[in-house]
Amino acid sequence: MRVSTLPLIVLCLFMGFTFWVMAGAEQSLLAFGAQLMSSPDTAQVVIDLYILAALACVWMYQDAKSRGKGLGYLIPFFVVTAVFVSAGPLLYLVLRGGREPKAETSKQS
Repeated sequence: MRVSTLPLIVLCLFMGFTFWVMAGAEQSLLAFGAQLMSSPDTAQVVIDLYILAALACVWMYQDAKSRGKGLGYLIPFFVVTAVFVSAGPLLYLVLRGGREPKAETSKQS
């Protein structure tokens, strides 16, 4: 399996920072999320992130479908996206490996 290097580096740095922050946090991830949603200015940022996450899930679905992958393959990415937003699409890009779909590759031959 070929992995993409840049998304892997970004994913490792982001998740390392995330786990470091969570280890020192005084509240749970759910409590933190509820606190963010309690104020309109921070709620706007959270809503914006989740709109972007939904768009990323649509892209992952379309890309995976063009590569012959089913919905079962995508569910773990969707779950990670729901919890850590950018980590799901980053993980998808890492495992995608930058390869073109088989259908497009055969068209170019």
